[in-house]
Amino acid sequence: MSESAGPPDDSDDSATGGSGPGAGSDAAPAPADGHRRRWLRWTALGASFFVLVAAGVGWWLYRKLDGNIRTDVSAAAELKAYERERPVSVVHDAENILLIGSDSRAGENRAYGRDDGGSQRSDTTILLHLAADRKSATAMSLPRDLMVDVPVCHTADGKATKKQFAQFNWAFELGGTACTVRTVEKLTGIRIDHHMVVDFNGFKDMVDAVDGVEVCLKKPVNDTDAHLKLPAGRQTLDGEQALGYVRARKSIGNGSDTERMDRQQQFLGALVNKVQSNGVLLNPTRLYPVLDAATKALTTDPGLDSLKDLYELVRGMRDVPTDKVQFLTVPRQPYAANRNRDELVQPDADRLFKRLREDDPVVVVPADQLQDGADRDRDGADRDRDGADRDRDDDEKNNRKKNGSTGSPEASGPSPTPTYSGNNAAADLCEQ
Repeated sequence: MSESAGPPDDSDDSATGGSGPGAGSDAAPAPADGHRRRWLRWTALGASFFVLVAAGVGWWLYRKLDGNIRTDVSAAAELKAYERERPVSVVHDAENILLIGSDSRAGENRAYGRDDGGSQRSDTTILLHLAADRKSATAMSLPRDLMVDVPVCHTADGKATKKQFAQFNWAFELGGTACTVRTVEKLTGIRIDHHMVVDFNGFKDMVDAVDGVEVCLKKPVNDTDAHLKLPAGRQTLDGEQALGYVRARKSIGNGSDTERMDRQQQFLGALVNKVQSNGVLLNPTRLYPVLDAATKALTTDPGLDSLKDLYELVRGMRDVPTDKVQFLTVPRQPYAANRNRDELVQPDADRLFKRLREDDPVVVVPADQLQDGADRDRDGADRDRDGADRDRDDDEKNNRKKNGSTGSPEASGPSPTPTYSGNNAAADLCEQ
């Protein structure tokens, strides 16, 4: 009598892949292998899905940021119309960008003063020079009360203004960005490659996006006009406080516009330092809010009106050491006919313009580190200082010229790089 049949024993089959015909290397895949392959397929599909979603989100974010930027087409048209009278670029790859802070009180900016029908003037204007090798950046402030020649410009409704000698910030009110650009170019002989206009709220948002900027106050501040009340000492300002800090005039220091420009430069330096030091540029989660705030704040020329253009600009500046990001104000003094206005100090101003135009180095140090008159005489190798006696010992005079000195009997060696009063982004405001 044969043994009764029982349930098949799968223990060996699971290890060998089955028995009987077809068993061995040519056997069909085991159930475990099938599950594994299906799992891999689903994993690949899932990963592909998430990649597509991420790509879609990334594209959406890019389009959103790109769409935030406003293009000043009217300024571009005006500048094109006057192309023949504009200066030409002297150094290839060096760039000069005019940064304009608008004081318009329209819209959300109404909280900072009376809206007089939409008129605006340039509250802050800075000429930013980026060296061709991108190893330094020099930001030169132009006082809003500087007396300058404003050329014939066109208003928003197309009417031509008259050529006039007036305060610098009138150019922005009369003819907008294009008029300001042309006024700067006539004043300095420097070709402006790009321009950006930033309004009040945009500035606030950028400061908030980097979690505030640290400053140091020698005395408490209570300025109702600037919406600012701060204690003395080291502290981090949010966007609203930062705006009041850079705009306040009578409540901080001696109340002069010159001191306010110095404070603005110091704050911008601290902002640059904050962005470079806390990894914002390398951290997408921290970079996005900064880019969102910055792009919303900007109105630019067509050459900088895309996220790609701005990225290329920032990438070029990313590796500039903070101590080579320098801020200074054009050499100026009270205007002879009206002490409440400014005029250029010559030939100091023209020397500075020439160096920026030709991409030559400029050194900036705090005012208390400058010797009297140093910023006026360092680049004077081709002239005698203070009317030195031209009949003095010829050998000594020739030696001074041969060595490229400033004309001082004590000077020797090559002519030094001119030094100006200012600061850099690496400076700690509480240690000054």
